[in-house]
Amino acid sequence: MSFEHPAFSPYRDLIASLDLARALPSLDALNALAAARDTRQARGLPVRFFQPDGRLSARDYESHILQTGQVPTRANTWHDVLNALVWLRFPHFKAALNAAHGLAIADERDSRRGRRRDALTVLDESGVWVISRDPALQTLLINRAWQPLFWEQRQAVETKMRFVVVGHALLEKTLAPYPAMTGKCLMLVAEMLDSEAVDTQAATELDTIDTPRQLAPLPVQGIPGWDSANADGAYYTNQNIFRPAAINPP
Repeated sequence: MSFEHPAFSPYRDLIASLDLARALPSLDALNALAAARDTRQARGLPVRFFQPDGRLSARDYESHILQTGQVPTRANTWHDVLNALVWLRFPHFKAALNAAHGLAIADERDSRRGRRRDALTVLDESGVWVISRDPALQTLLINRAWQPLFWEQRQAVETKMRFVVVGHALLEKTLAPYPAMTGKCLMLVAEMLDSEAVDTQAATELDTIDTPRQLAPLPVQGIPGWDSANADGAYYTNQNIFRPAAINPP
């Protein structure tokens, strides 16, 4: 298995420790790392990964983690192993996501998932932190001004922005990347572009997210250097991938 895609950059040390390029890791290996890193969920309970007996509902899945610290993990699937990888690398963010789900579940009157939990789920599966020293660059992204952002402001993007994939389903897609892969963005303004430094900040920003509509789409292969083909400005003219912002009629 290849983990050469730039989306895996924040996870390189963990990938090496678990020898993921060779094979899927055991739950024992994941739990040994969780213990060594003292990974904990929102209530302070140690995070441990376990094989569930059957399929859990989304409500039961989140509630179980919040109540016990045990994360249901099918060790024979990259989807679940990559979820564990994000827990190990960005525990504050993952713990905050789980706690926010718990609070939202408590406010729901039936089994239907509300817009708040929809947004949390989108971030958990397909989330990308967009860290920037310059909010104007984030505004270009929100407005889907792809060529001005990734081509005309390419140097600024490379020096003033950092993109961190925290959605485990999106990480799974980057194992076999394709141009239309799309993440959903959590915008973070920070002077330091170090992903570890903004783990707590990202967790705090979740309080401002109430609906998936707040999460701008990002075709991640358009990030400079994430696809060798995007060294040509024509790459960003493909409107099947780099769709312009919708214009609302008056």
